[in-house]
Amino acid sequence: MSTPREPTAAAMAVNTAAILFVFVIAFTALLAGVYLITRPAIVASAAEEKMKLIADVLPSDAYNNDLLHDTVQLPPTALLGLDDSTVIYRGRKDGQPSALVFEAIAPDGYSGKIRLLVGVRTDGRIAGVRVIAHKETPGLGDYIEPKKDKKRARPWITQFEDRSLMNPAERGWKVKKDGGEFDANAGATITPRAIVKATRKALKFVEENRERLFL
Repeated sequence: MSTPREPTAAAMAVNTAAILFVFVIAFTALLAGVYLITRPAIVASAAEEKMKLIADVLPSDAYNNDLLHDTVQLPPTALLGLDDSTVIYRGRKDGQPSALVFEAIAPDGYSGKIRLLVGVRTDGRIAGVRVIAHKETPGLGDYIEPKKDKKRARPWITQFEDRSLMNPAERGWKVKKDGGEFDANAGATITPRAIVKATRKALKFVEENRERLFL
């Protein structure tokens, strides 16, 4: 009676590889299934967050189109302080262009870049401006965010609403300490200077590109 042969090292390696391959396939299929199940909820949540941000700079009565699906891809743009490509959302009212919503960056904040979201109407007036990311000194720079601004009735950032390139004229696009028309907290002028400058550049960008943006 012959003795059963012990599996060779090569055979064991093949068996192990086969088991691992089956495990990888099964695990990948499981992950794919979970992704397909959860993807609609993830997409819906992301869209909801975008709309919350947009609502801060553009009133809902300013458009009635699906703004998240009416977009323009924007390449890196120096005038907006953008080193990466971004998306411009286009609002329409009854089929006619009504506003744009896009990001801009003030590169010269006290503690670095200040990322802004800006809404601009077709007539060149600002619908709203909000700071969506910054590293300004806690306490000192809090007032650039409405939720942290002590002036709840009239937060600092709202003073840009209805302003345009001509309102005020170029010399007025500075903080009052520098001879302009915009308020700034005492002892904290670097931050508002940066935001005022970046906001005017955003208006200038729209004016220079309005024919291709408001289609």
